[in-house]
Amino acid sequence: MVIREPRAAGMKEVAAAAGVSLGTVSNVLNRPDRVSPATRARVEAAMADLRFVRNESARQLRAGRSRVLAYVMLDGSNPFFTDVAAGMEDAADAAGDLSLFLCNSAHQPSREAAYLGRLEQQRVQGILITPVDPDAPVLGEIARRGTPVVVVDRTPEGTTHCSVAVDDVHGGEIAVRHLVEQGHERIAFVGNHTSVGQVRDRRLGALRALEAAGLGPEALVDLTTTALTVADGRGAGERLAGLPAPVRPTAAFCANDLVALGLLQTCANLRMSVPDDLAIVGYDDIEFAAAAAVPLTSVRQPRRRLGRTAVELLLAEATEPGHEHRKVVFTPELVVRASTLR
Repeated sequence: MVIREPRAAGMKEVAAAAGVSLGTVSNVLNRPDRVSPATRARVEAAMADLRFVRNESARQLRAGRSRVLAYVMLDGSNPFFTDVAAGMEDAADAAGDLSLFLCNSAHQPSREAAYLGRLEQQRVQGILITPVDPDAPVLGEIARRGTPVVVVDRTPEGTTHCSVAVDDVHGGEIAVRHLVEQGHERIAFVGNHTSVGQVRDRRLGALRALEAAGLGPEALVDLTTTALTVADGRGAGERLAGLPAPVRPTAAFCANDLVALGLLQTCANLRMSVPDDLAIVGYDDIEFAAAAAVPLTSVRQPRRRLGRTAVELLLAEATEPGHEHRKVVFTPELVVRASTLR
């Protein structure tokens, strides 16, 4: 025997139960100030008794406009991106009656493409994305078909859409300049700069800082990782500790804080003193950086501000005639803590 679930009550059933017109029920949902308190209470009681749930999709379809935004983040396990998403939620709440959906591409182009396809089909009001490839043609195609796209944490070529980012080259410069000022002349760079654009820019900034200090590119020792996780940082620490003492770096600039925290763990396990044996700088300044066993020097990015600004740009494009695309770039700052101060 097949047991069928009862059909959800609709506005007609609510109107009949409350003894009012369909228009009155609509007013209670959309223009409650037009309905007397007594009638509104009767309709709301009928909704509760019938377990009525508003069909928001149908309402948005009639209005021709969605109230849903979506953020396709690059790595849901990295607190940096969840902090950016929190800033987006702040802006969505301030705009009123907006929902934010979160999607995690996990650095996978195929997964990212699948999410983008579904979101466009769902007619979301706009898409915020930290893309695997900021210059992927699909982003421009989606925008041309009518769904606004804002690129977050990258600056794409061209003017197809708005973007918000941080000057990662400058971030790399200030990180390594600080290490050089602390007397370090051989510095490890820990990260996967061959596949992640942000990391590539941070490494470029590191090389510029060395050049400005009169040191050649050989002063930067690459410890390339496959990802940007705590485990990758631990593995890089083991490789670094295995280098012969004469060529072993005395400092490390890590592509993000998760990698830096993993490196810090390995130092503790191997009884290496931080910063005496190895000074460490991270990137992002997530909450865990200041709370580490040895508080971590890190390049701070305005994470929540990135998210808020991205939503503001997206809403401007969705609602303002004659919108012109903007590229907003924030300047990071170095937060110095015990991991680099002898």
